[in-house]
Amino acid sequence: MSEQPFEILGEQHCQHLLASKNIGRIAFSVQGEPEIFPVNYAADGSTVVFRTGEGTKLQLAVMLRVAFEVDDWDDATGAGWSVVIKGVAEEITSGIDPFAMALRSRPVVPLAPGAREYWIAVYPGEITGRRFAGA
Repeated sequence: MSEQPFEILGEQHCQHLLASKNIGRIAFSVQGEPEIFPVNYAADGSTVVFRTGEGTKLQLAVMLRVAFEVDDWDDATGAGWSVVIKGVAEEITSGIDPFAMALRSRPVVPLAPGAREYWIAVYPGEITGRRFAGA
């Protein structure tokens, strides 16, 4: 193992890892307090899309700065990785532009019960990733 405890990942590698999973966490501030929610998502490059229901706190994130994180960990080897996107959340439920329509065609299957009729996209301002090996 190198002297550095982790490896910094490039954007393309981050996008590949982002596309390899479908559950991540979105974080944002609600009345000055941090909130973090697990969401099922799909990725298009560095852009993430997920679905939510009416009246959820997630709708408060629209047009705000958010962070989205996905990771993986192998208990047996102690190896893992993490990808973080910092950007802006935007509701795209009724967007008619080709990109919004393409994002809504992504396979997003919410595991939480209830209707999830609103589509939220996280447009990245920054994407970073790290990979670390076990001891």
